[in-house]
Amino acid sequence: MQIEEIQRALREENLDGWLFFDHHQRDPLAYRILNLGGARVVTRRWYYLIPAQGEPKGLVHAIESGVLAGLPGHMQVYSSWAGQTDGITTLLEGCRRVAMQYSPNCAIPYVSLVDGGTLELVRSTGVDVVSSANLIQLFESRWTAEQLEMHLEAGRRVDRVRAGAFQKIGAALRAGETITEWQVNRFVREEFAKAGLTTDHGPIVGVNAHMSDPHYEPQAEGSLPIRKKDAVLLDMWAKLDKPGAVFYDITWTGYCGSDAPSALRKVFEIVRGGRDRAIERVKHAISNSQVIQGFEVDDAARGYITEHGFGEYFIHRTGHSIGEEVHGTSANMDNLETHDDRRIIAGTCFSIEPGVYLPEFGIRSEVNMYVGSGEAIVTGEIQRELVHIE
Repeated sequence: MQIEEIQRALREENLDGWLFFDHHQRDPLAYRILNLGGARVVTRRWYYLIPAQGEPKGLVHAIESGVLAGLPGHMQVYSSWAGQTDGITTLLEGCRRVAMQYSPNCAIPYVSLVDGGTLELVRSTGVDVVSSANLIQLFESRWTAEQLEMHLEAGRRVDRVRAGAFQKIGAALRAGETITEWQVNRFVREEFAKAGLTTDHGPIVGVNAHMSDPHYEPQAEGSLPIRKKDAVLLDMWAKLDKPGAVFYDITWTGYCGSDAPSALRKVFEIVRGGRDRAIERVKHAISNSQVIQGFEVDDAARGYITEHGFGEYFIHRTGHSIGEEVHGTSANMDNLETHDDRRIIAGTCFSIEPGVYLPEFGIRSEVNMYVGSGEAIVTGEIQRELVHIE
């Protein structure tokens, strides 16, 4: 745990401390940031304060007094409700503003992990509680050089599987064989396993109207066959099956034939344009050392799609943070589902995936962007044209 770096960040944010709290391991961010690894029994509440100045300190229950073992600082012990209340007051002496895993109006649910009652309890001591969202980015979301390399390698493998999935569909169509969304889903998962990749669920394999359900996932029963003149969407995400690995997450679309309908081509081109405008917005800001916030990237993609008459059919944010979970904890590219005003910082990765969803079909085009020092890059292959599955 980088206490000195955390304290420097607290002073820059004009905060008196960062207060961590947990009960029954509800806040995984706290355990990761504090490096509280290993099996720990947590049936009682604990608190741990990293002050902007001075030594950290904690408050633990008598029957689990070792729950924060390994962390620096004095641990005050309580057993009663009154002892807990008094202990929090003592813990926060000298503090006026502290950060917790909280987000006003739950604007950023990935960070909003402290319950309302605990916030009331802490605020009853006279302390103002603010969101730790910016701190989470700094101390939980940034990738190491090794994680970036694992992401790039996962991307190479996932891109091969994606190409193979389209080829498998084409081979079945040429042979006059039936192939379903579910069969392609199983093919992808099998190829992931062969390639040393792991994922928690997915992939999305959608045909025609199913493409317009952004979280559609086929099942063995009710899966549609893929036929000639069908449109197909593949959304797949995976990471290397190694500790600390981070995800790679992409969406591509194709058409089962050589000459896609003009309506399909038109929507693809508009979605591609929105995607590319967002990419360029990020690249320009980072290369010119400009501050850029998540909502501004969403505005870029959404603005382009709206200009071309399809804004009402773009029903989700432009992108999400990516980490050891496919949906990470740094800035999202969002000014629709919420107004994410967090800065995009070096060492983080996110998706850019605008989409247009019509009754007959939907198009989404997804890439991943990594922000380094003075440069932002797309980390894998970029779809430029509809895949013609012949």
